[in-house]
Amino acid sequence: MRPTRAQLAALVDHTLLKPEATEAEVVALVGEAAELGVYAACVSPSMVPVAVRAGGVRVAAVVGFPSGKHLSSVKAVEAAQAVAAGASEIDMVIDIGAALAGDIGAVRSDIAAVRDATAGAVLKVIVESAVLLGSARATLAEVCRAAEAAGADFVKTSTGFHPAGGASVEAVTIMAEAVGQRLGVKASGGIRTTAAALAMLDAGATRLGLSGTRAVLDGLTGC
Repeated sequence: MRPTRAQLAALVDHTLLKPEATEAEVVALVGEAAELGVYAACVSPSMVPVAVRAGGVRVAAVVGFPSGKHLSSVKAVEAAQAVAAGASEIDMVIDIGAALAGDIGAVRSDIAAVRDATAGAVLKVIVESAVLLGSARATLAEVCRAAEAAGADFVKTSTGFHPAGGASVEAVTIMAEAVGQRLGVKASGGIRTTAAALAMLDAGATRLGLSGTRAVLDGLTGC
């Protein structure tokens, strides 16, 4: 059944992660997020205090973004500082290279380090699904199960910054099957149309990461 505009908005993390984002742009993002009725505003860690001061919406912060190649201890500190500044959700990037090499134990340990540092916050794990689908398809489900074992609340498709691409229906389907209804699935990266957003939900996504949220919501009636 097709969601209403309000129901769709309530599944969205309204996102601004470009490196050149200014404080004024983050304040505007939060204001728009509140106006649109989205679930959260997702920003860079340094912008969490700005977003929290702007008020009116939950704040999510990215960690180890966008490469995932930070030390686990650094990711943990970054996440803890974001939570201390007021973020209620953390979207962390795994070490994609470790996943491609088949070192799932290292991936699980990386996630667990952030989980241990962020008790009480929602933890979403970004797996760069397009990379895994292109090089190590069977690993995608394995990484999702590792995220579950490490205590994550969501698995998330993409940073939106990798040249391999963003979310896909195929990836969301695999991820949703891997975690069942035990974890949420966030589709993020390259979702620019209402039809694409609805397709992700149909495939099993329970949260959407969007930068062009208003356009997606405005297109709902015509889909």
